[in-house]
Amino acid sequence: MFNVFKIYVNKDIPQETAAQNLLSLGYQRVDETLEEGDFSFRGDTLEVFPVNFNFPVRIEWEFESIRNIYSFDKILGKKIIDYDLLIIIPHLKKTKRYLDENFPLDAVLRIEKGDYVVHTRYGIGKFLGTRKLKVREKEDYYFEIEYYKGDKLYVSKEEAHLIQKYSNFNLRRPRLSRLGSKEWTKTKEKVQKGIKAFALEILRMEAQRKVIGGFRYVKDDQWQKKFEDAFPYEETKDQIEATRQVKADMEGPNCMDRMICGDVGYGKTEVAMRAAFKAVVSQKQVAFLVPTTILAYQHYNNLVKRLADFPFCVEMLSRFRSQSEQREIVKRLKEGKVDIIVGTHRLISEDVVFKDLGLLIIDEEHKFGVEHKEKIKKIKVGIDVLILTATPIPRTLYMSLIGIKGISLIKTPPRQRLAIKTKLIEFEPGKIKESIVKEFRRGGQVFFIHNRIQSIYKLHDLLRRLLPAGIRIGVVHGRMPPHSMEKIMLDFINKKIDCLLSTAIVESGIDIPAANTIIIDNAHRFGLADLHQLRGRVGRFNVQAYANLVIPSQRVVSAEARKRLEMVEEFSHLGAGFEVAMNDLELRGAGNILGKEQHGFIWMVGFDLYCRLLRKEIEYLKQAFRIGLN
Repeated sequence: MFNVFKIYVNKDIPQETAAQNLLSLGYQRVDETLEEGDFSFRGDTLEVFPVNFNFPVRIEWEFESIRNIYSFDKILGKKIIDYDLLIIIPHLKKTKRYLDENFPLDAVLRIEKGDYVVHTRYGIGKFLGTRKLKVREKEDYYFEIEYYKGDKLYVSKEEAHLIQKYSNFNLRRPRLSRLGSKEWTKTKEKVQKGIKAFALEILRMEAQRKVIGGFRYVKDDQWQKKFEDAFPYEETKDQIEATRQVKADMEGPNCMDRMICGDVGYGKTEVAMRAAFKAVVSQKQVAFLVPTTILAYQHYNNLVKRLADFPFCVEMLSRFRSQSEQREIVKRLKEGKVDIIVGTHRLISEDVVFKDLGLLIIDEEHKFGVEHKEKIKKIKVGIDVLILTATPIPRTLYMSLIGIKGISLIKTPPRQRLAIKTKLIEFEPGKIKESIVKEFRRGGQVFFIHNRIQSIYKLHDLLRRLLPAGIRIGVVHGRMPPHSMEKIMLDFINKKIDCLLSTAIVESGIDIPAANTIIIDNAHRFGLADLHQLRGRVGRFNVQAYANLVIPSQRVVSAEARKRLEMVEEFSHLGAGFEVAMNDLELRGAGNILGKEQHGFIWMVGFDLYCRLLRKEIEYLKQAFRIGLN
């Protein structure tokens, strides 16, 4: 028999005692109660979602005594049933909800009228919205789904968890299922057979990693504490949790394979720096791989500053180093005289050899080409890997969702962070001038993104004529000599330049506190994730930031590009990066996620249900192997 928590009206019990009882039963204290196993406090009210209930329950106190207990529909905002006695049972298996295909994954897309959806039991249909129906003398709202030949299915709120948005990362429309036939059951059976072989392959890969094993890093010491205390900002709770998960991986017996997914400016780099410090304290080398020269330069400078009081050597391999300097750095790296090396794809060249590499950190993996990714794969064998991303790529996201790769989500924005005000405008000299002058007058700086080197200097001349003489303009692009690029970037960082006219080389990572307006020229030529990354160059602190998406005219923009730009406007709230990634995949298609055959299965049932079926099969096989071994 298992423990339960009995609670009833007029019972005297302190709130913290109630909280401790819930924690002992496996419940999780959160800011807002949204799913089974959650609980939260709002003043004198405890809100808990018992695992055997369809709705959360509210418990109200009057001093030390419980006054009311009732279930509550958060969607409709009304009380359902009053209780005199409530028995809360434990969360027996926290993973149980993921082993059942009826429970959705965390990373679901919002469902809107007209979207295709998957009902676990009935298949693929078209969502038509909500409809009020009278069932057994009781009126209520139901979800209306259209199936083959116009057949309709009405789903109650209690069974809403059985519906998920249909996504296959392909522009091809799905075929609607037939209600009342065995077609959907046969489709699921076919997919499950295909999944079984793939699940076995995944487990074989996981077993290989365990056989190879990993290096156990030392526990935190006083140096680690001193390094972390030097962080000039207050950590968010998600940063703290992500750091804890990374350290647990590093101190464990297996190689770490974890992704830190957090929006632009949410503090992923600090988590990575703490992991890097832990590695070098354990006498292992660290490689920090980044997609651009400018980002490498910024990470290198930040690490040098943070490690100034410690006896560790940080170096950089990029175009900002001369050939002779690079040769010397590579030599010292092989001898073990360099502890942390930051660099672009130059880091994965044949001549770069490590004495004892322990940790590979990859910033924005999707920015590297196929050839580079193949080289990265070879380096990964037998070492710890940490991937940082605001918009995860299909394969990485996929492996995280099915539980093979660890994922840490940083969803909490830094304190006082404001959402970036995003606006779509046509190219008009007057509007461009107004936007730059407005930022200049409040003491700020401007990014002006123009992604064509051939015409960037013509635009520079136009801005010179357009703007007041006191506004200083700098130009930077990827074909400039490294020393020229470095000088321009330093001038911008040091506020000697007010407006930086640049190609998209500043997309990833570069942090300029005073730059709080960005103008993106020909925005319709960028992908959704790229626009979100570019927008993240501004709005890092508590100053209101602005992003202007500039197009030549509405007439020349395709319907697909217009939808993309509208989404950038829509996803301008804090923490929108994960939604951007998922919608970007849905808009442009992800192509071959995990091989041609598996992509076909994804198309048959949708991405979400496919992941759940695969995850269930993996867990089933793990259990079977354990029983067989015993």
